[in-house]
Amino acid sequence: MDMAEGLQAPRPLLGKAYYCSDIPIFVREQPETVLGHLAAHHPHDLEPAQRLAWQAQIEMLQRELRTLEQGWIAFEFAIPRMGKRADIVILLAGIVFVLEFKVGAEAFGSAAIEQVMDYALDLKNFHTGSHARPIVPVVIATDAVTRPGQLTLFPDDIAQPVLISGRGLVQTLWQMAAQYPGQPALDPKSWMASGYKPTPTIIEAAQALYGAHGVEEITRSDAGARNLGITNVRLVEIIEQAKQDRRKTICFVTGVPGAGKTLAGLNLVTQRTRAHEDEHAVFLSGNGPLVDVLREALARDEHARLGGPIGEARRKVKSFIQNIHHFRDYYLQRDDAPIEGVVVFDEAQRAWNRRKIGRFMREKHGLQDFGQSEPEFLISVMDRHKDWCVIVCLVGGGQEINDGEAGLTEWFDAIKARFHDWRIHVSDQLNQPVYNWGRDLAKELSRLEFHVQADLHLSVSIRSFRAETLSDFVNEVVAGRMQSAKALFDTLAANYPLVLTRDLQAARSWLRCKARGSERFGLVASSGAQRLKPDGLNVRQKIDAPHWFLDSRIDVRSSFYLEDPATEFDIQGLELDWVCVCWDADFRRTAGRWNCHSFQGSRWNNVRDAIQQTYLANAYRVLMTRARQGMIIYVPPGVADDPTRLPEFYDGVAEYLSQCGIGYLTSPAATEGVLPDTLLS
Repeated sequence: MDMAEGLQAPRPLLGKAYYCSDIPIFVREQPETVLGHLAAHHPHDLEPAQRLAWQAQIEMLQRELRTLEQGWIAFEFAIPRMGKRADIVILLAGIVFVLEFKVGAEAFGSAAIEQVMDYALDLKNFHTGSHARPIVPVVIATDAVTRPGQLTLFPDDIAQPVLISGRGLVQTLWQMAAQYPGQPALDPKSWMASGYKPTPTIIEAAQALYGAHGVEEITRSDAGARNLGITNVRLVEIIEQAKQDRRKTICFVTGVPGAGKTLAGLNLVTQRTRAHEDEHAVFLSGNGPLVDVLREALARDEHARLGGPIGEARRKVKSFIQNIHHFRDYYLQRDDAPIEGVVVFDEAQRAWNRRKIGRFMREKHGLQDFGQSEPEFLISVMDRHKDWCVIVCLVGGGQEINDGEAGLTEWFDAIKARFHDWRIHVSDQLNQPVYNWGRDLAKELSRLEFHVQADLHLSVSIRSFRAETLSDFVNEVVAGRMQSAKALFDTLAANYPLVLTRDLQAARSWLRCKARGSERFGLVASSGAQRLKPDGLNVRQKIDAPHWFLDSRIDVRSSFYLEDPATEFDIQGLELDWVCVCWDADFRRTAGRWNCHSFQGSRWNNVRDAIQQTYLANAYRVLMTRARQGMIIYVPPGVADDPTRLPEFYDGVAEYLSQCGIGYLTSPAATEGVLPDTLLS
C-alpha cells in the first residue's frame, strides 16, 4: 500500500483498521498525520488518555521498526466477534503478530495476556486469511522488564504470548520469525480483505445485537449452508404479509442443537424494535437460567460501554428479554389484548401440557378448572388482537427434558381445536420424529391454511465451529446406534477433541490445559446424577447461573472453578468452549441397550415410563451438545462395596462410548502449549 492510498482512504478496507500502511512508509510518516487518521476514525470524542496512548505507541513503533525494509502495520484492527479492536497488527515474514499495548505499565497483567490471546484465537478460528498462518500474540508493557522466551506454538500454530517492554521490538519479531521459517509472503490487501466468518456464543451474539449490530456482522455465511440471514428474511416477509393481510399468523422455526434458533429470535426482536417500535416485539423464554444470564450479560455490557447505574441497565434489558411464565401470569389477570404485536417464544417445545399447567394453576393461583395447555393459553392471549399479530415459535428437536413439557404437538392440538383462522408457517422438518412424537402433523393440519417453508429450518450447528456434525453424532450415541456413531466420530476427530476418562481429576486437568485466553470451561451433569456426590459433585445444589456463566476465573461461583456442575436445566440454550460431561448411573448400558434409572431414597429404581425415558435421554443429548471446541466425558470407575455405585453400572457406558470411537485420555496432565500459571495469576 503506498502513502497516497493510505491517506486517501479515511476508512481503509471497510473500516477494519483506523490506520494501515507498509512499515517503511509508516516509520517516515509524521506522527501527527498518523494520529489524525486514528482520531478521525474513532467513533467517540477522543479522550486525553487515549490520545496520549496512541502518541506513545506511534513514537515507540516508529523508533523500534525504523530499520525494517518490509512488513505491514495496522492500528486498531477490528475483531468483530468480540466487538473490540486489537491495538496493533503486524504482518512480517508470513507471520501475523498481534500487539496489545499497556503504556506505562510496570507488569504484564493477566487481563492483557488473556485479551491478546483472545485476539489471536479469533483471527485463527474465524479470519480466513489467518487460518494457515502462525499467529504470535505480544503484550508490550512499556515500563516492565522483558521476559525472555521462545516461540512456543500450540498445535494450531498460535504462540504463547510474548511479553516484552517494547525495547528491541524488531529483534524480537525477527527472533520469533526465525523460529518458524519458510512462511509464504502475506499480501496485506488480500489478507485484510479475506472473509471473516465468526461464530459467536449466544451471550456475545446477544450483546452485539443489543448494541445495534446486524446478525450478518456476527455470524458465518458459509456457501451452501442454511444461514441465519435467510431465515431472518423469511420471518420478516411473514410478518410484513401478516400486517398487509391483517391476519394472525404463527410460524415454527426448527433447528438442530446449536443451529442458532435463539440467535434468530433475538435478531428478529432487535431488528423489529429498531425499525417498528409500535410492534413492541419481545423475546420470551421459559428457560429461567438463559433469561437470567442474557439479561445480566446485556446489562453488564451496556454498563461497561455507556456507564450509568447498573440497576438502570438491568431495568432496560427486562423489556427486551422476558420470562414467558411472567408474561403468561400477567395476562392471566387481564382480558385486554397485549401491547406486543410480535412475540418470539424460545424453546417452544418446552411449553407445558394441560396436566402440568393445570396443577400449577391450582397450587399457585387457586384456579381449579384452568383446562388449557400452556400453548393454548399463550395463543389465546395473542388472539385477543383485533387485527394482526405474529407468533414465532423456536423449536428444538429432542430437547424436551422435564415432566410436562409438551413438545411441538401441543401447539398443533391447540390450533386445531380453537384457532382455525390463523395462518400457519412451518419448516419442512415438521414430520421428523424428534418433532412430531410419531404423529403425522401435516396431515392433521391439512384443512387449515398451512405453509411449508424450507427456510424455517436451521440445519447446521454454529455452536461448535469445529464440528458441525456433533449433534448428529450425539443423536446416534443416544439412540444406541454404535456403528453410525463411530462413522460420524471419524469425521469429528481431526478438529474436535473428544475423549473419555475414568478419572475426574484428569478431566479437570484436561479442561485447564485446553482453554486459552478467556475460553470458558466447566462441568455438566444430569439433574438425576445424584451418585456423583462422592466425587464432590452435588447436582442438587443449584448453581447461580449468571455468576457461573459470566464471572471470572477468580470467582469461586464461576464455571472455571470446576466445583459446581451445571445440569441440563441450567445449560440448555447456553454453551461453553470446553465441557466435561460427568456421567452417572441414571443412564446406563445393559445388555446392549440404554436403561434409565432414577435415584430415590437410597437406591436406583428403573424408569419404565416411555416419556420419562425420553426426558432422560434428552438430558444427555443436551449435555453432550454444549461444548463449542471440545469435550471430555468422565465415567466414574465405580466402587465395589457401594451398591449405589457398582462398577458394572458404569463400565458398560465407558465400553459403549469407546466403541462409538471416543478414545481414552492418554496424558491427562499434558501441558504442552499451556500458559504458565505465573502469567495468569
